[in-house]
Amino acid sequence: MVSPNTPTATDAAASSATIIPDVVIRLAGNSQDGIQAVGGFLARLAGRSDQEVMTYMTIPSTISGGPSIFQVRMGSGEILSSGDRADVLVAFYQHSYESHRSSLRPGGVLLYDSDHVTPNPDDKAVTAVGVPMTSATVEAVGGSTKEKGKNIYVLGLIARMFDLDVPKLSQLIKERFGGKNEDIVRNALLAFDAGYAYPAENLRSCLYRLEKSPVANARTQVTGDGNTILAYGLLAAGVRYGSGYPITPWSSIMETLRTELPKYGGIFVQAEDEIAACSTALGFAYGGHLSVTGSSGPGLSLKMEALGWATMAEIPLIVINVQRGGPSTGLPTNIEQSDLLQAIYGSHGDTPRVVLAPKNVEDCFYIALEAARIAREYSTPVLILTDQAIATRIEAFDEPDLAKLMVQVKPDLHPRAPDFKPYPLDGPTRPAPPGAVMTSGKYPTVTGLEHDELGHPTANPGLHTKMTEKRREKIKSVAASFPAPELAGDESGDVLLVGWGCTYGPIREAVNRLRAAGVKAAHLQMRHMHPLAPGLEQTFNRYKQVLVIEINDEGLYGYGQLATLLRARFCNPAITSITKTDGLTYKVSEIVERVAKKIGLADTTIGTRKQSILAVTPR
Repeated sequence: MVSPNTPTATDAAASSATIIPDVVIRLAGNSQDGIQAVGGFLARLAGRSDQEVMTYMTIPSTISGGPSIFQVRMGSGEILSSGDRADVLVAFYQHSYESHRSSLRPGGVLLYDSDHVTPNPDDKAVTAVGVPMTSATVEAVGGSTKEKGKNIYVLGLIARMFDLDVPKLSQLIKERFGGKNEDIVRNALLAFDAGYAYPAENLRSCLYRLEKSPVANARTQVTGDGNTILAYGLLAAGVRYGSGYPITPWSSIMETLRTELPKYGGIFVQAEDEIAACSTALGFAYGGHLSVTGSSGPGLSLKMEALGWATMAEIPLIVINVQRGGPSTGLPTNIEQSDLLQAIYGSHGDTPRVVLAPKNVEDCFYIALEAARIAREYSTPVLILTDQAIATRIEAFDEPDLAKLMVQVKPDLHPRAPDFKPYPLDGPTRPAPPGAVMTSGKYPTVTGLEHDELGHPTANPGLHTKMTEKRREKIKSVAASFPAPELAGDESGDVLLVGWGCTYGPIREAVNRLRAAGVKAAHLQMRHMHPLAPGLEQTFNRYKQVLVIEINDEGLYGYGQLATLLRARFCNPAITSITKTDGLTYKVSEIVERVAKKIGLADTTIGTRKQSILAVTPR
């Protein structure tokens, strides 16, 4: 066996590697094969090497597992999507090859396990390299582990193909398995070494080296998935208490908080159901602590009654919904953005609330800070709509300045003046937590019933009207604190593409290609979903067409959920929809083609221009 640090005769072959700016690698196998671990190693290596990275994964929704993929795109320069087509397809099984051969671009590399895969010998459009991954892993590791290290063997192969930083990868392997039995770490490194030692002569036609970033990053990079980064954003925002119930794909946030909150003097409670989880979180909030609960779409439906109480009682609370395909159990491990109207209007009665949506993994951290600010300042529930794609994909970004951003908050127990009213009609709501002394001797009430300025229940018609107005105007005033959404591209022109959530990167890349083909286009990504940020109407009016791109159904009236909301608000007929419900994220080429059709570039009379657009779609 050859150590990766030992020079060999094959180094001469490696020295002829082709320099490339970035690469898209798709690993296809079964969920039990650990391909997510391999993708995670590659993504974290990119993060530690001042490179951009973005991943994409699919996992089966059944307990027994099944076919799964992990795609990683990494390299120098800005990476906005995980890539439409793969440069390298690693096929573990025959079904992996047959299902994903079409994802490999012409001229790409098919790296397959020759113990399990027989590719089409007549397929000359790609370079096929067969490696006995299973038997080579068994030979390298031996013992009772059999082929369990095959994923790490493949990681070694990829490291050889792309001349990756072996010491850093070895350290990542040690960190990943360091808490386990020493034999596991040793076997993992043996498998990695064996894969890396695969003769470079056999890979001569597919040896590459990634360009180094032009400027080394002055700040440390963080690499993580959206759920993890959102959980750490909550910690930085001062959230110390929470409650939840397991459901895919929210559960990993709950598990991170359950582990981390006690380190900061807090606690996370796993409740017996979704209603109890929301009510428990409200109990923490009633005690003066900003708290969090969360779920996915089905769980949010169950939380709605308690959320209605939070709106009436004006209690600060953060609620996370990691969206997935619906309705009912739906598509537990697939992406959909179909909970927007539920988040805004889900409860009975008039229940105005704030809804935010992060645009990528990095933004998960900052959206948590924003949600905490609004919840505290306006004493209101705030919903964060993230989604399965952002939740599970990995990105690298600059480490936040924690010294400036960390918030430490304790319950405000100072004595209240004789004229204190928690729900004044002429001022902001300021509930007093239990333990705060009322110098007047009159203690307020917190209830789900309509109430007066002290919280005491009332059925007075005039007071109900005034309190309803107060709750409405409070949420309207939140909008004044929002910055105008960022606009990228032409300040006016043919088309404005509007998105939210995980559509950010593909839309931005699509706009770049549309503009390169001569279309006057721009991109606006919404983070503040409700209430709407100021300045949108003036921005929309500067474009001939406003296309809202989202992953939900066009509905009974032909418009997606965000498009329906924007049309109702602005009465602008230029606002129309591009939607889909296949459970997958948008490809850049998919957006470009559908936009071209919408704005008339698919007409045969302007076929030349259409061709120029499609020609610059990414691989």
